[in-house]
Amino acid sequence: MSPTETKESAAKESTTKREIQVEVPVADVNRQTDTLIQKYQKVARIPGFRRGHVPASIIRQRFSEEIKTDMVEALVPRFFRQEAERLSLHPVSQPRVTDLHLLDGEPLRFKAAFEVLPEIKLEGYKELRADKPEIAVSEADVEQALADLRERHASFNPVEGRALADGDFAQVSLDGHPKAETKSEQKSGEAKSSEGQPVHMDEVLVEIAGQNTMPEFTEHLRGTSAGDERTFDVNYPDDTQDKRLAGKTFSYTVKVQSIKQKSLPELNDEFAKQLGEYQTVDDLRKAVREQMESERKHEAEHTAKEKLVADLIQRNDFEVPDSLIEQQIDIRIERGLRALAAQGLTAEQMKKLDLSRLRGAQREQAIHDVKAALLLERVAEEENIQVGDEEFDRELESLARQSKQTSEAVRARLTRDGGLDRIRTRIRNEKTLEFLYHQSA
Repeated sequence: MSPTETKESAAKESTTKREIQVEVPVADVNRQTDTLIQKYQKVARIPGFRRGHVPASIIRQRFSEEIKTDMVEALVPRFFRQEAERLSLHPVSQPRVTDLHLLDGEPLRFKAAFEVLPEIKLEGYKELRADKPEIAVSEADVEQALADLRERHASFNPVEGRALADGDFAQVSLDGHPKAETKSEQKSGEAKSSEGQPVHMDEVLVEIAGQNTMPEFTEHLRGTSAGDERTFDVNYPDDTQDKRLAGKTFSYTVKVQSIKQKSLPELNDEFAKQLGEYQTVDDLRKAVREQMESERKHEAEHTAKEKLVADLIQRNDFEVPDSLIEQQIDIRIERGLRALAAQGLTAEQMKKLDLSRLRGAQREQAIHDVKAALLLERVAEEENIQVGDEEFDRELESLARQSKQTSEAVRARLTRDGGLDRIRTRIRNEKTLEFLYHQSA
């Protein structure tokens, strides 16, 4: 007879939810009780008794609740794991313990509800077909890329003796402060404090009538001269990339320091030599074309692989454990918050975010991500796709370079937080997706 008597029941409507009933024998309960009593005897301070000499009966009486709590924390996880292993169940979530029964002289009984991975009957992955469009880079594309290069290497020369005109660049210092209400709040009639933070810049170039210049800057700076100062409001659209400004109205005080004109470098051999190991413009033009072709090929492959995964998911319907969905939502939220922080959002502003709404918005994509990962793992099993030690070491070296640490330090950190398995799984899934892409030709 098993040392624990177990009853397994699974909800008929779920393929991932399980519940087991576990019974810990009296002998194990008593043994753990004695261990805990001895522990408390060593540290208990009770008037009338020397430390370490308090009778077990007094310890049992004085610390009964603490002993019970410690016993549950010690026995429940251990016997849950043992019973799950005996039943060949592999939990992917922490168990939710209910119906806990613990009385002197009796077994410890409890129920544990948890989730397991679904059984996936992999279908249709050999029939997947990827779109592989022909990659083409036109002469016009190359010329535009060269024009962009010239723009990035433009020089700005001072202009004196006249006012700012369209096409000029104003070198300004500015101070901006958010207005009391946002545009959306003004429309709805709600008066709320703006969450925007002040903006200060000592030197910034503003192109008068430039394509990316807010109209208010052009309107109020056109016709001004060096030394002039203007104060005006700027209304930012809700989709402004800088989240500090999006949907807000800022009041700016702008001082014109100087007027400059942009000068583009000539597209000649000298310019090509300045950009790298190129001898002529033709060398530069060839390199630009090859880079554009490589980028477009990579983008096309990425799009095709995303479609392959979507088709694979469509061919294989299965239930996804809620715990894995929630974990993936956590990952996506954390990634999003890091991106917002990089854009300048403060910790105080992040506290005001509606995380419940954000989590809800991430759920559909999180389900897609989890399904994709589970299906790619199944394909890897079917095709015996493995990750070699050399591949794994190369990835660690890459992570080390990115974080400016040694490979040993990165490995130690990932070992502590359990990240090694995640990295190996990611590499395996990437190899599997590469296999699907090439076998779909």
